[in-house]
Amino acid sequence: MAYQPLERLLPQAGNSIYKLIIMSAQRSLELAEGMPKLIENPSSDKPTTIALEEVMKGKVKLVKEKEKK
Repeated sequence: MAYQPLERLLPQAGNSIYKLIIMSAQRSLELAEGMPKLIENPSSDKPTTIALEEVMKGKVKLVKEKEKK
């Protein structure tokens, strides 16, 4: 499993650990359900690790409920 430093992940989530957890959990679920990966050559096949790598590279953004509609 690849280690993702928290210092590099938090800025992508507005410096909120709670937003980071929500982002990575939602993206992990999407990956587990068969959505395509947003990065090339992920270091792991586990959806959670891939999701964190995508967050770190800025490929995943948190969308508020109001913005989804």
